[in-house]
Amino acid sequence: MQRVRTILLVSSALMFAVPAFAQSAAPAAAAPATADTTGKDDIVVTAVARGQNRLDSSVSVSSLNSAAIANAAPRSAAELFRSLPGIRSESSGGEGNANIQVRGIPISTGGAKFLQLQEDGLPVLEFGDISFGNADIFLRSDFNIARVEAVRGGSASTFASNSPGGVINLISKTGDQEGGSIQGTVGLDYGEYRIDTDYAGKISEGLNFHVGGFYRVGEGPRRAGYDGNKGGQIRGNITKTFDKGFFRLNFKYLNDRAIGYLPSPVRVNGSDSNPHYEGLPGLSPNNDAIHSIYFTRAVTLDGQNNREVDDIRDGMHPIVKSIGFETQFDVADGWIVNDKFRYADISGRFISPFPASVDTVSTLAAGIGGAGATATYANGPMAGQAVPAGTYAMDVVLFNTKLNSLNNVTNDFKVSRKFATGNGGAVNFTAGFYKSRQTIDIDWTWSSYLLEAKGNNAALIDVKNAAGALQTDNGLVGYSASFFGGCCRRSYKLDYDTNAPYVQLGYSQDKLTVDASARYDAGNARGYVAGDGPTAPFDVDGNGVISAPEKLTSTLPLGAQRPVNYNYNYWSYSVGANYRASQELSLFARYSKGGRANADRFVFGGNTSATTGALLPGARPVDFVRQAEVGTKYQTGALSLYGTAFYARTEEQNYEATTQRATANTYRAYGLEFEGNYRVGAFALAASGTLTNAKIVKSLDATVIGHKPRRQADFIYRITPTYTTGLFTLGASAIGTTASYTQDSNQLKLPAYTQINAFVSVRPMERVQVSVNANNLFNTTGFTEAEEGSIPANGIVRARSINGRTVSASVKFDF
Repeated sequence: MQRVRTILLVSSALMFAVPAFAQSAAPAAAAPATADTTGKDDIVVTAVARGQNRLDSSVSVSSLNSAAIANAAPRSAAELFRSLPGIRSESSGGEGNANIQVRGIPISTGGAKFLQLQEDGLPVLEFGDISFGNADIFLRSDFNIARVEAVRGGSASTFASNSPGGVINLISKTGDQEGGSIQGTVGLDYGEYRIDTDYAGKISEGLNFHVGGFYRVGEGPRRAGYDGNKGGQIRGNITKTFDKGFFRLNFKYLNDRAIGYLPSPVRVNGSDSNPHYEGLPGLSPNNDAIHSIYFTRAVTLDGQNNREVDDIRDGMHPIVKSIGFETQFDVADGWIVNDKFRYADISGRFISPFPASVDTVSTLAAGIGGAGATATYANGPMAGQAVPAGTYAMDVVLFNTKLNSLNNVTNDFKVSRKFATGNGGAVNFTAGFYKSRQTIDIDWTWSSYLLEAKGNNAALIDVKNAAGALQTDNGLVGYSASFFGGCCRRSYKLDYDTNAPYVQLGYSQDKLTVDASARYDAGNARGYVAGDGPTAPFDVDGNGVISAPEKLTSTLPLGAQRPVNYNYNYWSYSVGANYRASQELSLFARYSKGGRANADRFVFGGNTSATTGALLPGARPVDFVRQAEVGTKYQTGALSLYGTAFYARTEEQNYEATTQRATANTYRAYGLEFEGNYRVGAFALAASGTLTNAKIVKSLDATVIGHKPRRQADFIYRITPTYTTGLFTLGASAIGTTASYTQDSNQLKLPAYTQINAFVSVRPMERVQVSVNANNLFNTTGFTEAEEGSIPANGIVRARSINGRTVSASVKFDF
């Protein structure tokens, strides 16, 4: 009833209010009537040798400026990325932990393996798929962002390491325009309170600054029983401009707790090919979470086998302290030097419950305590009472991962010059050297619990065997991932050095531009891995008595660390051409080959010697992507159209934490991506879509050869109409996908869905804006992943949906 009243209130408010780039991803004001949201005139600076406009570039590139970001109204960075053509971002994990895919290049485990996320031209992390350290966890979208650029394929292979699929670059404001803003946002039907601000100004002649950030607190977009999101960020830069260049100092501090959503149990009726997904009683797949105020304390062993108590409410807790600089100047005779540097001190935690299995409590209790076992509520309002036999419950493995250090230092130095030729043409030359060092120092301290399968504060469950002996301790089943065979107590400290010289040569004359680039990556991995440890009785609490959970304790074999000590190297290259047929039209083509060095997941899969740390025979430390593309770009004052046909062949190996399974597949994908923008008067329309035909052409598992890769939809799309006047803006966006398969076995399907977002804005007076934004307006349930490959006997599948409807209101003041 409360939600009904809220929606009625919002419906009334829609007549007077304003858009916001809402809550978790910096609410931003809607664009004024004169704003261009297409970004067609922006100069592309990401993964290219020299800045150039889209029509003169022989790569597939898209740009979202601040006005387009405001109209997209994302709730997280992952939702923002869904507005980019060719990008499939599974934005169902909360503020981070998204799986991000580009152009049919697969997501075989998690994260963004072949796609690099950057801030101001340098990677957030060197590797986008570090286990429980996905790169998007460590960035936030807020008022600091001037625009987002995405390069898909193409020169991303040669102008960035470990990114053959593409680069998404969040580019900061730099103080060019003096002034600032402050905005307050509140969730109308969910728990969120947020403040955003930024300011830019002139310190002295040629010296400017920009600083901004946010702070927020609240339960988040799903019912969790506690404040799941709490924290904020501050970023800034100071720029000194010279006659022939500039020097910019930048910094960032991020300390933010964001709840991490993992799969939730749902009932699936029908057949694998035509399934119907629905929530279990009292557990909505898009409005509830399997988090609970009664499940916030985790007792475990740390990385030194000492007892510690962790707070599950930490969720995804990134702590980032970074400082860096960028400089560019003309040294002499047209030679331009550019250097980017950043040092980032990164740590934190990832802790969230994962349902290992779901069934009636009587079935799960028997699995823990044997025949005749009984179950009682361990806490909550029913504590001590018997759990009804038909109640659904979950064997939970608590993914408890301490990110001791993901520190990295990166530097990208390059020189370039343009040489005029005698026939009216020009030769562009660029050479550079990239250096990075990425630390991966992580402890896995997992444990197992029995939890009620419900939303709105589920209770932990205790089990007694037939003799009445307690088999759990306040819901704790074991000090290990006992439902995964006792695995997953690990500790590893790895350092990855990357050294990459690169060169690009281009020639342009009249309407034709051709270019070729190459990059040589030489790297090494050094460090150690410890685990999985043995499962044996261990007196965790030191009371001299071994309890039932203590009998299932996995400890780290600290005296049996496995060394990691290997080198790797590989070449990447890209060749392209662009023909400017007219002022409005250009044609381009490109072929590229790029590599991606494997990181921590690689050392889990038995690829290195247990005694020397060297590579074992047949081990491949680098995966390769080969891509071809041909496309056209058309721009007039009112209309912009971009279309690209693409082909990709990907060799990929990986390791998945939940299944403890190593994979090695080769994929082939081809398709078409398109993007269009049209403006007439106050009306604007933006649309994009990607058609993909993908299949597995080689695999260690012969049964999946010829199948579609899991979660690979044939078509993804976005349509965003807006209407803007001086007084108000209103608009909507439709983001959707066709059906896909849950696993490579190609049995159970994830249904197609379309998510509708809507916003309306009013500017009642100068420098004041009021906004209302509805994300997932029709409360659509859209599943992005599922653990099962087919419907099990009990009909319960573990799947993850996008968030349900959330409505926010904002007030913004410019000054």
